[in-house]
Order: sequence, then C-alpha cells, then structure tokens
Amino acid sequence: MSLTALETAAVARAAASPMLDRTLAWSAVNSGTGNLAGLAQVAEMLADAFSTLPGEITLVDPAPAERVTVDGRVEAIAHGRHLVLRVRPGAARRMLFTGHMDTVYAADHPFQAIARLPDGRINGPGVADMKGGLAVMLAALEAVEASSIRDFGYDVLINSDEETGSFSSNALIAELAQGKIAALTYEPALADGGLAGARAGTGNFSLVVRGKSAHAGRNPDDGRNAIVAAAALAVRLKAAHGPRLSVNPARIDGGGPNNVVPDLAILRVNFRPALPDDVVRARTHLDSAVAMVSAEHDVAIEVHGGFNRPPKSLDAGAEKLFGLVRATGADLGIPIGWNPTGGVCDGNNIAACGVPVVDTMGPRGGAIHSADEFLIPDSLAERAGLSAVTILRIIEGGLA
Repeated sequence: MSLTALETAAVARAAASPMLDRTLAWSAVNSGTGNLAGLAQVAEMLADAFSTLPGEITLVDPAPAERVTVDGRVEAIAHGRHLVLRVRPGAARRMLFTGHMDTVYAADHPFQAIARLPDGRINGPGVADMKGGLAVMLAALEAVEASSIRDFGYDVLINSDEETGSFSSNALIAELAQGKIAALTYEPALADGGLAGARAGTGNFSLVVRGKSAHAGRNPDDGRNAIVAAAALAVRLKAAHGPRLSVNPARIDGGGPNNVVPDLAILRVNFRPALPDDVVRARTHLDSAVAMVSAEHDVAIEVHGGFNRPPKSLDAGAEKLFGLVRATGADLGIPIGWNPTGGVCDGNNIAACGVPVVDTMGPRGGAIHSADEFLIPDSLAERAGLSAVTILRIIEGGLA
C-alpha cells in the first residue's frame, strides 16, 4: 500500500515541526519525579506548546499516594500536576495519547547537561525518555489536525509520576482510557527502531517487620530479631523466582547498634509477573511467606504496596494495532519489529483497560535511566511521520 496524498502531506507537516528545539528546551529543565518546582515549570511549557491543538488543557491535581519510610512510617508523597488535553470529546471515535513529563534524574543528580556527541547523537537527561517522545506526539497531532479529517476526537495525558509507578495518575489513566478505540504512548523506541511488545507486570512491596529489642549480650533470646526475620522472608520470597515470575528482594532497612537486637526492619521487594495468573501466584506466595515467617520468628509483618502495573499481553486487538503500525512503517520505508520486555510503563495500565496500545512510539534512543542517555535526532521526523500516518489510518477504519 502506498501513501495517499493526505498521508504524504501529514508526513511533511510533521517533519517540519520544531521537534528538536522543543526537546532541548524541555530537557534543559530538570523534572525529576520529586522536583515539584521543575515539574511545574515543564508542565507550563508543555501546556503552552500543546495549545497549538484544539480542545481544553487542564492541569489535574495528583491523587494521594504514599510510601513507607526507613523507620516504618507511612507518609504521603507529593507529586506534580498532570496535563490533560481533551479534543472533540463528543466524537464517536476517540483515541488516547500518553506520555510523561518526569525523569529519573533528581534535581541534585550530577547528570544535568545536554551535549551533542561527535556521531550526531544528543546526550542529555530525558532527551529520549521522554521529552523527545512528547515532541514527536505533538508534531504528529499537529499534522493530523492540519488535515481535513475532523470526525474523531482524542485525549492527551502527560503525567508527572510515570517513572515511579504512576501511583498518583493510575486512576486518571483508567478514566481517560474508557471508550477509546486505540492508544499510543511515546516511550522511546530502541536505537534500532524496535518496539516493545508484550510486557511483564510489576508489583512493589514494603514489608515492615516488627520484632522485639533486647540486649545482645545479657538476654538476646528475649528479643525477636527483625533483621533476621526480614532476611528469612527475602530468601523465602526469592524461592518463587522463575521464568514467568521475577522476584527481586532489593533492600532491607533497619537495625542499629551491634549490642541491641533490632526490633524493626523494612524489606523492599519487586515482583515481575509475566501473565495475569502469575500475579495471583505471586500474591499467594507473598501472603504464605509472610504468615510462615511471622510464626517462625514470632514477629509482626505489615504488607504495604501492590501490583500497580498489570502484565500486558498481545491480544487480538493489540496484534491488529501492531500490524497496522508495521504496515505503515513499511510504506514509509521504516522496518518495524517488536519483542517482549520485562520493562513496564503506562502502556501496561492502558492495556489492562482493554484498549489496544503501542507504547514505544517515541524517537529512537538508548541508555535511558543513565548518564549515557541519548537521542538520535533524525528519528524525530521519522517517528512523527509514522505516528501521523498511523493515526490517520486508525481514523479511517484501519482497525475495523
């Protein structure tokens, strides 16, 4: 299938967008998930940029979220506001486009500068993940809006907490996903252009172990060692690790002077279930391990956390959407392949709502979440054109 005149015009319009300038400007402002001032500044910059699209932009307050501190207390987490744009909400056919404004680099992280590398790549915090993706999204939507097609609507969500699990935006994602025929999310593609297909889910837990303190020399047996119990719990949980369920006991907080039996420890553990049944299996194993260790070590264990991103499988709807993206790529001379991954993103949550989603529609890049993060600038126009034509084909019934 060759490109239509409408599609050809959309590709040219997308390529003319100032994507690189936007990416560099947005990446120059630190917007680590905990940097509320930086997030507020980037949110205003994004609201201004996305105002080129029709519809109403709002900055939505984050939902309450909490964490367990190193001393076992549960405290609220402050998050930035989430940007939402609603375009033609009354349209019969509507799509969802999502991205995130936060990065993994805190305000005091040493990686803050943007540099052009000798081979043409751009190194900088968030240039690929995902300030570049937001620029691609906007360019594609501007190109579609410049066409004559108006019998569709869409919502755009750019949240402020994706990098830490979207705990304050999960409900908003679910709300906006309702009734959508498809969704595109702008996480970066791999450097070779590959996309993420099926994704594992994730669950993060903080297990607060409360024992009893005692003198380590005079009466140690009167104590109940929370560190030992937490370690036993970590070993028992790790026993469930396998091909379909990754279990990673990541950290134990607690303890004190060498001459005191510790009465508090917090075990942090991550689960990566491949399939929905594995979520049930993981939760059952967790509950069983907590009960056994509590009894064996005579300690109390509080379980905080949950499975915040369900596994994302490629069902029939997702297969059809991936097929459309691949065919569109072929018409544009862009080979498109995809592979399963253990990584997670908001695409997991969208798919859990029954909406087909491709969640790596951003530019090509790599080494994300490190000081070597890079963007391939030429891929901005490439991926914006891919998105624009994909959207036009979905609007014209390409998923029917």
